[in-house]
Amino acid sequence: MLFPTLAFGVFFLFVYFTAWSLDRENGRRKLFLLLASWFFYAQWDWRFVALLIGSAVLNWGVGALIARQPGAKKAWLVGLGVAANLLILGFFKYYGFFIEQAGDLLMRFGWERDLPLLQIVLPVGISFFTFQGISYVVDVHRGKTPAAKSLLDVMLLMSFFPHLVAGPIVRASDLLPQFDRTPRLTRAMATHGLLLIVWGLFKKTVIASEISVNLVDPVFFDPSAYGGIDIAAAVYGYAVQIYCDFSAYSDMAIGIAALLGYSFPRNFDQPYRASSMQSFWRRWHISLSSWLRDYLYVPLGGGRKGLISSCINVFITMVLGGLWHGAAWTFLAWGALHGGVQVIERLGRAAFGDRKVVPTVVGVLVTFHIVCLGWILFRAENFDLAMAMLQGLGRIGPVTALTPLLLTLIVGGLAMHWLPPRAIEGMAERLKAAPSLTLGLLLGAAFLLIEAVRPDGVAPFIYFQF
Repeated sequence: MLFPTLAFGVFFLFVYFTAWSLDRENGRRKLFLLLASWFFYAQWDWRFVALLIGSAVLNWGVGALIARQPGAKKAWLVGLGVAANLLILGFFKYYGFFIEQAGDLLMRFGWERDLPLLQIVLPVGISFFTFQGISYVVDVHRGKTPAAKSLLDVMLLMSFFPHLVAGPIVRASDLLPQFDRTPRLTRAMATHGLLLIVWGLFKKTVIASEISVNLVDPVFFDPSAYGGIDIAAAVYGYAVQIYCDFSAYSDMAIGIAALLGYSFPRNFDQPYRASSMQSFWRRWHISLSSWLRDYLYVPLGGGRKGLISSCINVFITMVLGGLWHGAAWTFLAWGALHGGVQVIERLGRAAFGDRKVVPTVVGVLVTFHIVCLGWILFRAENFDLAMAMLQGLGRIGPVTALTPLLLTLIVGGLAMHWLPPRAIEGMAERLKAAPSLTLGLLLGAAFLLIEAVRPDGVAPFIYFQF
């Protein structure tokens, strides 16, 4: 069930009116939202609802045990809890990859074996709800959040449908306190939420879908059939597509949660205006980058042991972040590229201190093109296809894929990074005092306009595969 569909619209209207009819019964409200979330998830594959429930029970149980045990035993418990979560993620996401690599390695040494290769279906959103569970267990151990009062709260934390399948990764310390109190829906929250949903619909269904279907997909499928201009346009187009696609999901998730009375953290902050790779990761998929920092980079030692240790740790963090995105060498290379550039930046800052060596505009251009180079690895199905894209950039040939409409969408998708940083929030602030009829007419007109100009059909969000 995808957000920009009639089926989801009907589902959400039912959830919205039922949830607010239970606003004085917070326990029943949470139970209803949990059941609605399981129904939402079951539309992909009902069998994995049991996995979602089991994961929540696991993390609730470990959290409860950690809260009751003395210090020495807590470390063992949190280790077991994290290991159990990673085992679940590893089996579903990486089993096939590692078995294939092991088979190839054995063949190179002449030890060919029939390894147990299973056809494992990847549960939608498993990377997100597994990381959610890990952060809960670790934060209980660190004392950053108390153990949940009930299993219901942990289940809803991990299953809440707005963020379930593609984030943002909402920390227990942010969401559990909201579950403890009866939610309220203010005029400001409703206006902001509706604007985010409209903005997300536009980015996903108009910009991302058009660029994907008519430019990115055909060029990445067979780059040898296109000239350098089309290939460059496809690379820039994918940069716009993945931003509009993923930020659209986050915007709609935040907006939907707001309409139900809950607050999610911002997940994107105009990442293509970043002047360094470190700045990029403070703006792109903020909930993941902060998760990697707090639960991987810091436990590895962070920068506490000096520059070299800091460089090693950030490189390891980014490589593992690449692996989190998928079981493929291209994702590892993508993470290594981002980690390697951040190492160079850290060494540069250590050498030049606070002196500004590179003008901001140059830093933005260089960072953006490094990110685009990484997107080629991220999008390509294998290294051969990635190399074909890179080699094709210098090929002279007719422009057959890039159209004036696609060029306009690419330029517009990049230009939105230079809008006022909190444009939606500012618009919501101005509109919240408008009469309800006026606001309804404006939003209705926006929905109708998007529906009129968007292509037919809705492709799944890119990050559903992670």
